Amino acid sequence: MAQVSIRINGRSYDIACDDGQEERIHALASYVDERVKEISDAVGQIGEQRLLVMTSLLIADELSMAQEKLNTGQSSAVAEVGSLSAAEGDALAENIESMAERVEVLADRLGKG
Repeated sequence: MAQVSIRINGRSYDIACDDGQEERIHALASYVDERVKEISDAVGQIGEQRLLVMTSLLIADELSMAQEKLNTGQSSAVAEVGSLSAAEGDALAENIESMAERVEVLADRLGKG
């Protein structure tokens, strides 16, 4: 099990991940940090926990909308990600579901913290 240190909203977090997933965790953390900054710029520093919960909800909403597009078979979703085979579409949908589950787990942990 690997350990990575990430920065979100100027604060460091040590995160455990599977070996070989360090780069992915850094990329995901960078995305979350960008989203946190967008929300912070819009509403100000409203407290770290509230800011992270709002960001989690925003990302969960993005994932939900992407999943709805995949589920309804809208051609615009396919156009956004390029031409996908049925297997690639299924894999993408599974990845989105997995990410949504992870966001929910993180939101739960934040709520309990």
